[in-house]
Amino acid sequence: ILMSTQGYKEASKRTAPKKGTLGKALWAFVSGGVMGIIGQGLLTMYQQLLGLDAKAAAGPMVITVVFITALLTGLGIYDKLAQKCGAGLFIPISGFANSLTSCAMEGRSEGPIYGIGSTMFKLAGSVLTYGIATAYTLGLLRWVVSLL
Repeated sequence: ILMSTQGYKEASKRTAPKKGTLGKALWAFVSGGVMGIIGQGLLTMYQQLLGLDAKAAAGPMVITVVFITALLTGLGIYDKLAQKCGAGLFIPISGFANSLTSCAMEGRSEGPIYGIGSTMFKLAGSVLTYGIATAYTLGLLRWVVSLL
């Protein structure tokens, strides 16, 4: 079905990004900074409580961020925060946890195998695929350069 020029202009106007992108960018920057502070706080806490060095404390910190993100996604809180904070909350690890949890929740009515298991990586699968392919390609390129 073809759309008239007037209909296209109206649809375009309705879906165009709203003004105020500077304020949204600032809000995303601040919320991303808060996420970084929370991550650093968790890292420091694990270092102090468990007597770990920074490298060893990174694992528990990442697991905690993933758990909190998955929990907030399951409760419907993360999506509301993400609408307000924008890209500030979608740093790689929390965005990844949110996409896994959202897709898993979407497929839960179909059971653990055909529902949760098959839909869990619907969004994250492409990120994993291209992330692994890019890492392999760059690693291979680095190895070739080191031979020269």
